[in-house]
Amino acid sequence: MISGRIAAASTVGTLLEYYDFAVYNSLAALVFNVIFFPAHDPLTGVVLSLATFAVGYLARPLGSVVFGRLGDTRGRRFVLTSTLIVMGTTTVLIGLLPTYASAGIGAPVALVALRFVQGAALGGEWAGAVLLSFEHSPTDARGLNAAWAQMGPALGTLLATGFIATITYLLTPDDFQSWGWRIPFLVSVAVAGFGLWIRLRVKETPIFAAIQSRQITVRAPLGAVLRGYWRRLLLAGGSRIGPDVLYSLLAAFTLTYLTTVLHRSRAAALVAVTIGGIVHASTVCWCGGLSDRLGRRPVYAAGVACAIVWAFAYFRVLNSLQPVAIVLAVASGFFIHALMYGPQAAFIVEQFPTRVRYAGASLAYTWVGVIAGGPAPLIFAALWRSTRSTLSLSLYLVAALCLTAVALLLARETAQRPLED
Repeated sequence: MISGRIAAASTVGTLLEYYDFAVYNSLAALVFNVIFFPAHDPLTGVVLSLATFAVGYLARPLGSVVFGRLGDTRGRRFVLTSTLIVMGTTTVLIGLLPTYASAGIGAPVALVALRFVQGAALGGEWAGAVLLSFEHSPTDARGLNAAWAQMGPALGTLLATGFIATITYLLTPDDFQSWGWRIPFLVSVAVAGFGLWIRLRVKETPIFAAIQSRQITVRAPLGAVLRGYWRRLLLAGGSRIGPDVLYSLLAAFTLTYLTTVLHRSRAAALVAVTIGGIVHASTVCWCGGLSDRLGRRPVYAAGVACAIVWAFAYFRVLNSLQPVAIVLAVASGFFIHALMYGPQAAFIVEQFPTRVRYAGASLAYTWVGVIAGGPAPLIFAALWRSTRSTLSLSLYLVAALCLTAVALLLARETAQRPLED
């Protein structure tokens, strides 16, 4: 195991970013379609709100290029403090934005711009957060320790949905739409401050410090990845397609489906996702540790197989309108996602040698977001609007999972293998 300080430093950045993503996902379904994209405007509604969500994914490859190079030349710790400052600042600024009613088209334009900056920061954040704990780990605990950063999305989603559920309970609908939606964004400054404080107290990883002292760092790590490790880049990225689409379904589109299509209350929908977040947060590291014992690919593949079966049952359960059944369906989906997400961090970063590991892992993590996680909520919404059939939604998810299965089949097993310099 690693120290609690390193684990916290690894987790806090992805927690902050996915806290904001989860807040945005929830508010896109609940109020942003009114206060930033009003129905009387040609660019309207939930679909456009979810398209703005996708902008954060489109910016990630840019962040992976910029911060990935810095991570392999300046060090992991330098990049992690930089990305946290950027993420914390932009999240607070979103909470201070004027709405469409007071600023017109400038309000959604500013929202899109801030989402883009946030996405770029996450493009550099994820790999550094993983490497901070991964490169401090013994060989037999790399999966477990790399999964600390993977807890960030679970904890962020849990914190965001729980917080929004509390606010919607305490405030009237009018007050929530008028000013209450700003509160979740503004309080993120506390998370950012804590994260910055703890990351400044963590030393550079010993593996990177060793190659830096030997002066074998690469001046252009991205070029080295594209020339020498392009196949690993494709397979590592391909492993993310299915989990990305599944997570977007659970954390983003489920709220839209429950509130807009099934007309469930905001509180009921948020409670279901909150409980799912608890399950996810409590099982991600366990699944990462399980991959240390059984291998990355077997645990990952088990999650893919379970998700394919689950995809065809999920909407039938939601359509039953039974509160307990809905919670169980969402919670089981989050656990299945954890089976893939727990081993994922170690699986991706182990594909690349130390001298290009930051750039390679960043790019593998981010390019898939452009085609999978980012547009997924928009595609789910568009499929529903055009077909009015949940079968099309299930088939879309299964197609993404099959691509991940192919990547796993072609990739090498990396658990327990020595790391490359």
